[in-house]
Amino acid sequence: MTNYRWGGYLLVAMGLLNLRYQTGQAGVITHSLIILTPGLIILIMSFIPATVKILNTKAAKNISLVVGIATIIYAALN
Repeated sequence: MTNYRWGGYLLVAMGLLNLRYQTGQAGVITHSLIILTPGLIILIMSFIPATVKILNTKAAKNISLVVGIATIIYAALN
């Protein structure tokens, strides 16, 4: 679960940094929420025992890895 939590914290931090440093840009709230939302979802899921079992499956690990990398790339290009 530690890797999920680190990834969630990373996406939350990137979303908040994006919001702060792009203040004044058109659509900054939307772009920041696109980055922040997956991080919040992963963080919340990593603390609920019922969803921890789901996150420990191989399919969930692969999906979360793809979503995390895509979100980081989106944040970098945005």
